[in-house]
Amino acid sequence: MAAKSPPRQTPQTGLPSSCAPSQSVAVLDNSAGFGSSARLKSSSGSSEDSQFIVEARFYRKLPNGRVRCTLCPRQCNLREGVRGDCGVRENRRGSLYTLVHSRVCAAHVDPVEKKPLFHYMPGSVAFSIATAGCNVHCRFCQNWELSQARPEDVPSQYLPPEKIVALARQSNCPTIAFTYTEPIVASEFVIETADVAHQNGIHTIAISNGYIHKNALPSVYGRMDAVKIDLKAFSDAYYYKVVIGQLKPVLETLVALVSLGKWTEIVYLLVPTLNDSDKELTALARWIKANLGHDIPLHFSQFFPDYRLAYLPPTPVASLERARQIALGEGIHFVYIGNVPRHPAENTYCPHCSRLLVQRSGYEIRQMLIADNACPYCHGAIPGVWSD
Repeated sequence: MAAKSPPRQTPQTGLPSSCAPSQSVAVLDNSAGFGSSARLKSSSGSSEDSQFIVEARFYRKLPNGRVRCTLCPRQCNLREGVRGDCGVRENRRGSLYTLVHSRVCAAHVDPVEKKPLFHYMPGSVAFSIATAGCNVHCRFCQNWELSQARPEDVPSQYLPPEKIVALARQSNCPTIAFTYTEPIVASEFVIETADVAHQNGIHTIAISNGYIHKNALPSVYGRMDAVKIDLKAFSDAYYYKVVIGQLKPVLETLVALVSLGKWTEIVYLLVPTLNDSDKELTALARWIKANLGHDIPLHFSQFFPDYRLAYLPPTPVASLERARQIALGEGIHFVYIGNVPRHPAENTYCPHCSRLLVQRSGYEIRQMLIADNACPYCHGAIPGVWSD
């Protein structure tokens, strides 16, 4: 039986509880302590908004005061006063500006397993932050109140890179995660925060849709220690109708990440009747094996009705198990089932001897046997970033 959909929102930030934090981080004022349930203050108003506005890195000036954003495949051509499709990058007087630099609308301490990243520092926690906006418009988005909103309409606080790093250290987080919405559209903030984090011995990870232009990719993802890509489907039609984007650039991103040597994991949200056919899943697994290798972790996650796909039922667990068996049968070594707590397929098994190596219960690590990137039983290699 499919697990019941969790309640929609947490009181702290409006995030759906499927993204609920292990610990909400109070960054609202100097008197608030960690674990406070206070809300982020609204930052609307032109005088306050100015601190979030920074000239963009990725754009070209065009005749007649227009600009072309070169950050993502949309390549938005913008006249004066107009924003890009993401809603957070605007032409002002012939220059492109980001409106979300240091404009944090969510800040939590999460286990990395929640991202999910199963082969990256298991059992560790990440200081997880988000800014408003996204460059796709998934009809199933659980975080649509943040991702599809204009930044001035979302309660936020000014948290510059140095403050983010200080909060991560204060929270004993070895990693900062850019997550919940789409970090690509806040690339200037992401880049600067990652640089400060690495200077202070803190790792960075991105939880992303992968919809980035190939020329901007090295500057943004190149600063990440790991990346989780949400591959929405393996169909151009699905990307066009449900995601309002394109599949090809995301596949190119995955190939580029592997070429850059970045630890990468893929999540595929299995939506009933829309992206769950045997034909599509077989093609997906074959493409991954041929282009990324058989060791990249693939997570099939359970869909819950939400946003503009609220009329569909949750993904049956049997469908998730079928998808997993197809991928395993095509030679993918590490295939997981997500959003189904305590399912055996949330564990890591050795692809060489089939022994249980990492036992998980939800986001908790119950057993961790991998040492020196190898199985302790057969000594076969188990790729991943298993320790700091």
